Amino acid sequence: MSENTSVLSASVDRGSQVGDSPFDRIRREDEQGEYWMARELQEVMGYDQWRRFEDSIERAVRSAENTATYSDQAFCRVRQEGTGGAPRSDYRLNRYAAYLVAMNGDPNKPQVAAAQSYFAVRTREAEIATNRPMSELEMARKYVAVLEREQQLAKELEVAKPKAGKWDAYCNSEGLIGMTEVADIFGTNVKTLTNWLVEINLFRRQVSKAGGSRNLPRTTSQNSGHFVVKTETNNGVIFPVAYATPQGVDLMADLWGRQTKE
Repeated sequence: MSENTSVLSASVDRGSQVGDSPFDRIRREDEQGEYWMARELQEVMGYDQWRRFEDSIERAVRSAENTATYSDQAFCRVRQEGTGGAPRSDYRLNRYAAYLVAMNGDPNKPQVAAAQSYFAVRTREAEIATNRPMSELEMARKYVAVLEREQQLAKELEVAKPKAGKWDAYCNSEGLIGMTEVADIFGTNVKTLTNWLVEINLFRRQVSKAGGSRNLPRTTSQNSGHFVVKTETNNGVIFPVAYATPQGVDLMADLWGRQTKE
């Protein structure tokens, strides 16, 4: 798969500034800034099992979504080469995302308390640093980045234009398409489809208070106009249901097609 699930090489350069803290030693840096790999954070935060540490990441994601601070760039889900070269799930976490993961960790672990303290200090340092005036070079880089993003958006909109009306036959009265209908379009079943959407970070697995779980669009996927979540009732039970917009089906068709070619 492509997008956020591309395979990362294990030889990514470390950050240039390495301190005595174990969190400094696993800190990395690139043109986008400093970041930490979740698998490495798992070890220094005292977690033996990835599954339990990933629970902390999911809680951090929900915290970010509930405060409208979530971004795919902060919590970038990736594929990393594991033991024997087999790919495994990982996350590229920026400083803010790593801080939220630490705050949502097991409070009984002293390593988690150390992580909370470390990232609180790093966040404060960053806040102080942002108060300094930008240099001309930094301003120029930001300006170029904005122009490049605008050009990319224009290209995406141009590509999407000819597809308008392509899925009208599958739309309900509200212009939405159920995930079962989308699965039929792709020749698969709805469980396989929504699990795949979780893998590529368009959906997330939401656990209900009753213990069940549903795969539902992330807030960013809804805000982008690709998916809608509606509340429905059956036999007195209220539950959320995911729908795709025609633009959402276009997006899935493109990504699904790339997957089948790989």
